[in-house]
Amino acid sequence: MTQAPIQNVTGTAFVVAEFRAEENRAAAPLYRDAVVDLFLNDASRQAAGRVADSFPPVKDMVKVRTRYFDDTLDQQLLSQYKQVVILGAGLDTRAVRKQAPGVTYFEIDDANTLEWKQRCYAQHGVEARVKFIPGNYVTDGLIDLLRTNGFDFELPTYLIWEGNTMYLPLDAVKKTIAELQAHVRQFRISFDYMTDAVITKSTGDAGVTTLVESFAAMGAPWVTGFRDIRDLAREFALTLTDDATTGELGERYRIGRPLTSAIFDNYAVCTLTS
Repeated sequence: MTQAPIQNVTGTAFVVAEFRAEENRAAAPLYRDAVVDLFLNDASRQAAGRVADSFPPVKDMVKVRTRYFDDTLDQQLLSQYKQVVILGAGLDTRAVRKQAPGVTYFEIDDANTLEWKQRCYAQHGVEARVKFIPGNYVTDGLIDLLRTNGFDFELPTYLIWEGNTMYLPLDAVKKTIAELQAHVRQFRISFDYMTDAVITKSTGDAGVTTLVESFAAMGAPWVTGFRDIRDLAREFALTLTDDATTGELGERYRIGRPLTSAIFDNYAVCTLTS
């Protein structure tokens, strides 16, 4: 099999997966992902190494958010949510790691990424009970993609939107939320986001600026941040169920290592509920 080039937003999925996989080897890991190594090879390790060398805290950015999305998904699976949609899924493995009776997973991403995942799963005999939906949920129409793949708009639905909003224009972020609000009877969506100070390189921290520039150099620039995520919640009359910086999450999870970079005050996760 030939791995996709480590370039653009699709390629960054391999970099993120490398950081996620590293936690498996920790003495007291924040989480376990026994699946992610299936996707990785020398090219992904080298690309991840280049990013981490330029800004080492990026690893903990990924690991802390992974723990948050894992924990939040677990909570929803114990509740009434019987559909899970993963937008811009990349190399997310939760449809395999977090299978639950009566729960249907949907993953939306470009065809090459999803075909790669399916080949890796098949090669290693991994059963993935997930509906893979190739497409761009912004340009192809999120609702159309879901409708043509057996999604039930009447069922309570939980959405994971990990590692997406910073790459999208603000209008596209709002369009996605508006489409869900107009068509899905009941939903909850969790996503990570940057502050606008990160996007404008005005945090006053040279390392954060270096990180922003490193992703731009890979052809995956960050373009959207938020001054106050509560403004977005109010605009759509959604309930802000949860909101925390990754620095606050580090303290919550007692990860055992200092999160001293300014990025941890400017990179956050939240959950909105309809």
